[in-house]
Order: sequence, then C-alpha cells, then structure tokens
Amino acid sequence: MARPFVFNSMALIVNNLFIVLFIFISFFPSYFSTILKYPAIINLGDSNSDTGNLISAGIESVNPPYGQTYFNLPSGRYCDGRLIIDFLLDAMDMPFLNPYLDSLGLPNFKKGCNFAAAGSTILPANPTSVSPFSFDLQISQFIRFKSRALELLSKTGRKYERYLPPVDYYAKGLYMIDIGQNDLAGAFYSKSLDQVIASIPSILETFEVGLKRLYEEGGRNFWIHNTGPLGCLAQNIAKFGTDSTKLDEFGCVSSHNQAAKLFNLQLHALSNKFQAQFPDSNVTYVDIFSIKSNLIANYSRFGFENPLMACCGVGGAPLNYDSRITCGQTKVLDGISLTAKACNDSSEYINWDGIHYTEAANHFVSSQILTGKYSDPPFSDQMPFFLSLKF
Repeated sequence: MARPFVFNSMALIVNNLFIVLFIFISFFPSYFSTILKYPAIINLGDSNSDTGNLISAGIESVNPPYGQTYFNLPSGRYCDGRLIIDFLLDAMDMPFLNPYLDSLGLPNFKKGCNFAAAGSTILPANPTSVSPFSFDLQISQFIRFKSRALELLSKTGRKYERYLPPVDYYAKGLYMIDIGQNDLAGAFYSKSLDQVIASIPSILETFEVGLKRLYEEGGRNFWIHNTGPLGCLAQNIAKFGTDSTKLDEFGCVSSHNQAAKLFNLQLHALSNKFQAQFPDSNVTYVDIFSIKSNLIANYSRFGFENPLMACCGVGGAPLNYDSRITCGQTKVLDGISLTAKACNDSSEYINWDGIHYTEAANHFVSSQILTGKYSDPPFSDQMPFFLSLKF
C-alpha cells in the first residue's frame, strides 16, 4: 500500500527539481554565460527561431493573440511569447537577436544577427515554398551582412562600433542552426515515406555545403539542433493521421517521426564528420527530438494538460486545428463565421497554433538543453550539481 506514496513523493521531488532549475536559469543567467561565453550569436533556421524575418519581408503577417504572453503584441515570432533561442540567449546573458530584415526600431547587431525565417528549408526554395530564404540564401545574407558591417567599421571609425560586431567576433561567435523540419514535413505532401527517407542524403549534402561556407567565412563554433517529432504536430496529425493505425501510442503520426529519427541519425553523423574534418572547429549537436518527445510522452509530469491539441485554433478537441483558419484569423466556413482564438491558459499547452510550440513548452525545452546532457559533446559536467541528477 506504500507504493502510491513513494510514487507521489518521487514525482514531487522531480517537479521541485525542475522548478529549481527554472529559477536558477531565470535569476542566474550569468552562470551559464561563463560556460556558453560567446561575444556574438549568428542564427540560421526556420520558424523555430525566427524572430521576425518572414514578417519583415512582407510575406506573411501575424496578428493577436500571437505574442500575448510575453511581448503583449505580435513580435514577429510564431508563438504566444518567447522562443527557445530567446531563453538560450537569456541564459547567456545576451539580448534577443534582431532579425536581419527588420530595418525599423534602431536594431543593434553588436551581439549578433538572426537570419532564420519561418517556412525555410535546407534545400533551395521553389515557387510553392512558404519562404524563399533557404539555408543557402540565409548564408549569403550573412556573408553580405559581414562584408557590409566590416566595410562600415573600417570607413567610419567608431561611429558604428556600438551597433556592429568587430572582425574577431565572427571567429569567436556561436553559429546556431535549427533547420530541416520543413524539408521533411513538406515532402510528405507529395512523397511516400520511402521517398522522403531516400531524399534525406541530398538534403544533408546541401546542409554540409552550407556549413563549409560558414567555416570558410571564419565560423568555428557551431551549435546544431536536430529536428523534433514532426508527427506530434496537430497540423500533421490532422492531415496524415485520420487513419488511427498510422498513429503511435501517443497519437503522433508514425511515418513523420520515423523520417525525423533517420534524418537526425544522419545529421548527427554529419556533425561528427565535420568536426573530424575541421579539428579547429567546435561542433555541438543538440538532440531536440529526445527533449520534445519526452515532454509529449510525460506532459502531465511536467505540468502540462494538453500534449497535442493546439491552444490557438478552432474545432475543439482533440486537435483544435483547422488548416483553413490560422491562429487569430476570422473566416466564414460553411456559412458560419469562425475565429481561431487562443485558449485561456497557454501554459497548459505544448502546442500553440498547430505547428509551433507555446512559450511554456519552449521554456521547458531550453531548460533541458541547458542541462548539457542532450548535447554531443555533453557539457553537463560543467553544470550545477542538481542538473546532473538522473530523473
């Protein structure tokens, strides 16, 4: 009869440890900044880390309730608040990254620049792509940024020193990359699982070419996120999960997650290969898939109530998602005016709008990244003692 007591006690201990972790990260960012000490951050990717590029390009717009949790208005992020990159920069005691394409608000690029754009892919964009800013184009934007910044610094003396990174920051800085999700997810609309899997090597060949371009431009410190469990996004479940036999035990689309796992396996191998090929580089591979999968499988343990259902959408349970109406929109469907509204408490949800995570989920993921145990090479031995505990 003592077993329930033991279980509840252990659950309480685990939950308390995570609370302590969140508090430590929030109130002692300077500790992590000594471990993750970089003068500047260059970020490339998709909507997982886009802080406003696609919106600034005029390709899409986001309206309330986007941004409501932290910024109190849409911030260019596809979220109700902060993204994983925002929490990581907080932990590094650094300011949020300004998007490359945002020319208003006196952007400051001294500590780095964000080139990530929602909908972007590793492979070159095509006429049907959501975003034209593929990985290769983002790198070209970075090269242009670097060239122009150094030109301004050399010609104008100290005038722009407060706003632009000096030449040594490009070698000492950290290049964060989170891209590939859209290559896989988009491919399923026209390809079978086998065809998607067969396309992975060519996707990663393109990624490797891009990584080498960054190295040639002086980049030496690379932080590469793998892709998450695509099959657990409401958008993909609604489209590809109507047949329950295609779902796994957690209600996620098996084929999408299988492709993501194989992609990540090859991405990890590529990261190790690149490190061996360029020994003066520092490549850190971060296992986002395991962190997010653990969150979805054990959502209640981590304080969430809805693992798959979108907070902002229409239709109600089980997914609250309709591809015809995006979060914040009002449309007439079947003669009825419908508005995709936000839930009462987004902190209870992992998924924000059917595609992207809530701020609460991003907070959890970032805290797990900072334990160091999901990285290769790991850096958990440099963390506080309680971060090394096995849960």
